[in-house]
Amino acid sequence: MRAGATLQTARDGALARLVDRDRRLAYELAAGVLRRRVQLDTMLELATADPRLHDVLRLGAYQLRALARVPPYAAVSTSVELAREVAGDGAARYVNQALRKLTVVRGQVPGVRASHPAWLARRWTSHFGTADAERLMAWNDTKPPVTLQAVRWDHDLLGRRLREAGVGVTDAPFGAGLRLTLTPGTRRLTLRELPGFAEGAFIVQDPAHALVCRYAAIPPGTVVYDACAAPGGKAVTLEHAAVRVVAGEVRRERVPRLVETARRAGVAIRVAVADLLAAPFRSGEYAAVLVDAPCTATGTMARHPDARWRLTPRSLTRAVERQRALLAAAAELVRPGGLLIYATCSLEREENGDVVTEFLARHPDFSRAPVAGAVPDALLTTDGDFQSLPQRHAMDGAYAARLARTR
Repeated sequence: MRAGATLQTARDGALARLVDRDRRLAYELAAGVLRRRVQLDTMLELATADPRLHDVLRLGAYQLRALARVPPYAAVSTSVELAREVAGDGAARYVNQALRKLTVVRGQVPGVRASHPAWLARRWTSHFGTADAERLMAWNDTKPPVTLQAVRWDHDLLGRRLREAGVGVTDAPFGAGLRLTLTPGTRRLTLRELPGFAEGAFIVQDPAHALVCRYAAIPPGTVVYDACAAPGGKAVTLEHAAVRVVAGEVRRERVPRLVETARRAGVAIRVAVADLLAAPFRSGEYAAVLVDAPCTATGTMARHPDARWRLTPRSLTRAVERQRALLAAAAELVRPGGLLIYATCSLEREENGDVVTEFLARHPDFSRAPVAGAVPDALLTTDGDFQSLPQRHAMDGAYAARLARTR
């Protein structure tokens, strides 16, 4: 990550050869340090420490103050050995002394607001209010639950097989999937160990993104161009609802995962490596186009704890510029009477309603066209767009607008 990789990319590369138990612990440590970096740095007085020891100290402190299953002596001794490898015996003594001060008190690392960049905390407080912003940041500092969407098996069969295997499950918010729980007496299995994995019975998809597909309400049999399709969850969900999907993805390295998701789910998705800004299709070729636009992903920071430290105000400006261009390019592919679905996983109005309202002002042949009853009213904005909020709906933050081309 220090070299610029995302946490997910770094995880998939660096941890691939570890056994499941070690892989889970390593990811928990990395994600936990990212979620609580500011508090850890303050606690450890890192401003005066050798920069080579910063991550060693953070990892040790996180284990001592947030992971009850790691014995204090193990957290300290492992960190001391790492420090010795990195910077010698003097560094090992320093780390030993610094961490032993923390062994007296265990428990969660305190402080919510400090776990996010100050400018982002101020922004959300202004937009949502103090209480809602605090709840949002607290949500981002927890491990997000895993939600399964039934594909080759139906919802009831999947739930029954999971319970028979001793796996804790409950209905996800708004009935959008089955959420795995870790209640006492239930088993903790990896995804590959879950009943139905080998058969392609389910995909992993947060309720918010499944609900975006419901909100889109694309009629069965419609051919839709999913213009930013990887990793493929929405494409599979739409195909499962009898929509025919052509999936486009500009980044070639993401295509294998898209293809594998479709293969496991048993759906016939046609895949194209294509940039929406230069899509190899005729004007008006599609009855529906879905633009799941690249965005700041502020609605998924619980799932991607590194995102908060990558984001800057300039990142938001650049995202909006690209979203405007993508939406305008997608509009060219929609035939008269067709649908244009614009979606993000952002909480920021500039990327969501503002982009759509500006687009409509420039394209009078399009108008908002939400379908009554497609999703609960609690998930609709005053304009009739879809918006889920983690702090209110206990799921990822996501946005969607359903637009119809009138001529």
